[in-house]
Amino acid sequence: MSEGTGVVVAPPVGRSPHMLQICCVGLAALVLSVCLAVSVGAVSVSMETVWGVLVNKLVPGLVEPSWSLGRENILWQIRLPRALLAIMVGAGLSIVGACLQSVTRNPLADPHLIGISAGGAFGAVLALLHTGLFLGLLTVPLLAFLGSLGATLLVIGVAKFTSATSADRLVLTGVAVSFVLMAGANILIFLADPRATHTVVYWMLGGLGLAQWAHLLYPLVVLLFCGTWLWLRAGHFNAMTIGDETATTLGISVASFRLETFVISALITGVMVAFSGMIGFVGLMVPHIVRLLWGDYRRLIPISALFGAIFLLLADVVSRTLMKPEDMPIGIITGLVGGIFFIWLLREKR
Repeated sequence: MSEGTGVVVAPPVGRSPHMLQICCVGLAALVLSVCLAVSVGAVSVSMETVWGVLVNKLVPGLVEPSWSLGRENILWQIRLPRALLAIMVGAGLSIVGACLQSVTRNPLADPHLIGISAGGAFGAVLALLHTGLFLGLLTVPLLAFLGSLGATLLVIGVAKFTSATSADRLVLTGVAVSFVLMAGANILIFLADPRATHTVVYWMLGGLGLAQWAHLLYPLVVLLFCGTWLWLRAGHFNAMTIGDETATTLGISVASFRLETFVISALITGVMVAFSGMIGFVGLMVPHIVRLLWGDYRRLIPISALFGAIFLLLADVVSRTLMKPEDMPIGIITGLVGGIFFIWLLREKR
C-alpha cells in the first residue's frame, strides 16, 4: 500500500504486544541497566550514592553530598559516559543490522558484513602503531572512522566497477573488501614494534574505555540523524524484505536505495566502531529477537535500538565484573553470546 511518498508493507505477525507498553517497559529496563552499570565495577557504589550524584549534578545543591569526591568522579567522569556510549553503540549497531537484513534479504547480515569494521580496524592500527596520538585521545577514533568511511567508498566503487548491484553480489563485495583490509591491518601489525601490539589486540576485541563526555557528541549526532533517516524509510525496508521485484513495482529504486542504506549504515557503524572497537553480533542478534514480536520496520527499528542499548549495557556490566579489577574486552562477551545465537539461528533457518 502506498502512503505518501513512502511505501508501507507490514507483514502480519499475529497478535503483538502494544508498542506503548513495550516502550515503557523497555525504557524502565534501560534506566535500571544504566544504574546497574554505573554502580558495579572494581569499586562498588550503592544505588543511593548513584542517584545522589546524578541528582546533584543535574540540580546542584538539591542533595547534600554524603559521598567522597573519588566516588563522584568514578561515577560521573568514567562510568556514566561509558554507559551512555554503550547505549549509543548498542542502538546504532542494532538499527544497522535490522536494515541490512532487509536490503540484503540475508537473515545473518550484521554491520560487519560490508567491510566497515575492517576499515575501522585498519585506521585504528595505523594510529596506535605508526602515526602516534598526534591529535591526543581523538586520534584513534578519528582514523578508525576515516578507515570505515574509506572501506565503504571502496565497497561502493568495487560494486559499481563489477556491476554488483544485487543483494548477494553486494554482500560478496563487502566480504572481499573486508579480507583485503584485514590483510592490510595485519601487515601494519607485522611491521610494528611487537611490544606495542597488545594495545591493538585489546582495541580489536572491543571495549568502551575511551568514553569521555567531550566525545559523546559525535556518536549521538550521527545516531540521531542517520537513525531517523532509516526510520522514515521503514516502508521501503518492509517492501525490500519481500523482494526486489515487489519493491520495484511499488515505486522504489531498488539499486539506489540499497546503496544509500549501505552508506548510512557505514556512517553509523564507522562512528560506533571508532569509539568502541570491533564489537560483533549485536546487529545480528537483537533485530531477530525483536522480529519475533514485530515484522513492521516502523516498530522494528526503534525497538531494536532500545533492546540493543540494554543488551550492550548488560554485556559491559558482565565484562567489568567477571575479572575485576580488570576489564574483559566486551567483544568477548558479545562474541560468546552471539556465536551461540548464530548456531541457533542457523538451525532455525535451515
